[in-house]
Amino acid sequence: MIFLKTDLTTQTDLQEHGSGTGATRSKRPLYVDFFPPCNQACPAGENIQSWLSLAQEGNYFEAWLRLTEENPMPAIHGRVCYHPCETACNRRDLDSSVSIHAVERFLGDLAIEKGWQFTKPQSRTRKRILVIGAGPSGLSAAYHLARRGHDVSIYEAGPVAGGMMNFGIPAYRLPRNILQAEIKRIEEIGVEIRLNYKVTDILAEKDAGGFDAVFIAIGAHIGKKTAIPAREAGKILDAVSFLKDVELGNAPQIGRRVAIYGGGNTAMDAARTAKRLGAEEALIIYRRDREHMPAHDFEADEALSEGVKIHWLRTIKNLDSTSMTVEKMNIIDGRPVPTGEFETLEADSLILALGQDTETDFLKGINGIEFQTDGTVVVNSKMMTGYDGIFAGGDMVPSERTVTIATGHGKKAAHNIDAWLNRKSYEKVPNNPLIPIEKLHVWYRTNAAPKPQTHLEPEVASHNFEEIVACYTPEEANYEAQRCLSCGNCFECDGCFGACPENAIIKLGKGKRYKFNYKICTGCGVCFEQCPCHAIDMVAEEN
Repeated sequence: MIFLKTDLTTQTDLQEHGSGTGATRSKRPLYVDFFPPCNQACPAGENIQSWLSLAQEGNYFEAWLRLTEENPMPAIHGRVCYHPCETACNRRDLDSSVSIHAVERFLGDLAIEKGWQFTKPQSRTRKRILVIGAGPSGLSAAYHLARRGHDVSIYEAGPVAGGMMNFGIPAYRLPRNILQAEIKRIEEIGVEIRLNYKVTDILAEKDAGGFDAVFIAIGAHIGKKTAIPAREAGKILDAVSFLKDVELGNAPQIGRRVAIYGGGNTAMDAARTAKRLGAEEALIIYRRDREHMPAHDFEADEALSEGVKIHWLRTIKNLDSTSMTVEKMNIIDGRPVPTGEFETLEADSLILALGQDTETDFLKGINGIEFQTDGTVVVNSKMMTGYDGIFAGGDMVPSERTVTIATGHGKKAAHNIDAWLNRKSYEKVPNNPLIPIEKLHVWYRTNAAPKPQTHLEPEVASHNFEEIVACYTPEEANYEAQRCLSCGNCFECDGCFGACPENAIIKLGKGKRYKFNYKICTGCGVCFEQCPCHAIDMVAEEN
C-alpha cells in the first residue's frame, strides 16, 4: 500500500469521534466498511477497490474474476472507458489518481493471454431471452443472464459483433483482436450470436423463437445531418458512416484536405482517421471554444499532437467543391453567438460529426412503448418499456452515450429481467456511506507518482492504425494497484493492532481482519486515529 503523508486528521475530527479514557467509555471503536468514491463513480458498477486489493497481492486471476463479476470486458474498458472512477479517486487530492483503467486493461489482456474463461452455469432455467444488438449493452446483458442459467440469443444486424465498439472506435484505440477475444469468451458460456440478421418485427421474432423476454440494445448508428447551403459541393460524409466504411475496408476518397464539423470525441476520431488514410491536412471546425467542447481533453490533446488542426469558434455558412465559408463566433453566457466576421477555408471533403441517432421507428407500432422527442425509448427504473417483458438500454434510452454506461445498462437490465422472469422485483442493495478524502487518516510517506503508460510517438502513430497505448508490465500493474488508499475498508495494515495501549485488538488471520475485546477497551480512540483508511469508526456506547 503506497501513501503520501498528509495531515487529514483534524482536532475537530477527533473531538467529533471522542477519545475518552478510563474504565467508562462514552464511545467504542467499531470496524466498518464505507463506500469508496471510485466504486460509486463506475457506470458499470465494478467493485474497483476489491479487485485492486487482489492485484496488489499479485493475485491477478482472482482480481480478474472479481472484476468480471460486474463487467465481462475489462480489456475493452481498460482502453475505451473515460474512467470517471479516476476523477472521483480520493488520491487525486493527495498527488494524482490511481490509474485504474491501466490496471483493468492489464488484467483483461492477461486473461486473453492466459486463456482464462468464465465458469459456465451448473444448471439451466429453460427461460429464453432475445437480445437485439451485439454492442456493449447487449453483450453485457447476455453475459449476466447466461450466468444465471438462462438461454440467450443475440440478433445482430451487422457482419460482426461489437456494435459501435467495432464500427465507431478506431482500431488504434481498440484493436479488433482484443474486442473479438472478449466477445468470444462471452459466447463460450453459452450465448448464441446470430450475425447479419436485422429484426424488424420484435413481437413476431419473440413468438417465433419462443422467447420469454426481450432486451433491445441498438446503438446510435445514424449520423445527424445539418443544412449547409452549397454550390458545386464537394464530398460530404457523416462521421459514423465514414468510420464504418474504413473499418470494413471501403475507405472513401477524401482528398488532401479534410474538414470535420463537430467538437465531440467522434470528431477527433474522424480527424485522426483521416490523417491515417493519407490526408495532408485534417481540420476540425467547432462553433464553441475548447472549454465548452464535448470531447474529452485528452482526445483533443492527442489529435493536436498528431497534426490535426482545430478551428475553435467557427461555424460553416456555405461550401463549394474546394472551400467553405465559416463565420467566427463569440461565447456569451456559455452560448455561441455570430460575429458577422467570415473567412474561407480550403477543403476537398467535409465529414459531419454532429452526433448520432438511434433507429427506433420499428418500435412505434408496439402498444405501450413511448418515445422522447429525440426518438429515444422511455423505460422505467427497471429498464422495461411500456410493453410488459420488453426491456431496453444503451444508446437507445435517454442517457449519456459511452461504452461503460451501456455496459452498466446491460447489467441492470439483466438483474431486472431475471427478477421479472421469476415474478419478483429486483432491488439493489443500498451502498454504505461514501468515504470522502477528509475522513482519511493517511500517515505513510512514500514517493508515489503514477506509472504512465507508454505511447507511440505521434509522428509514428498518425501513419498507421497500430495501437497507440501500451499495456502495463506485471511490475507496473502491481505498483499502480498499491497506490490505492483502500478508502473506508480495512487492508490489514496492523496500525490499530500496534497502536492499542490496552492490547484490546485481536488479529483473526489474513483476510479475516480484526476484532475488539470490549472488556478491556477503554475507548481512547487511538486505533481510530491510526487507521489510515477510516475502516474504524467511533460510535456511541450502548447503554
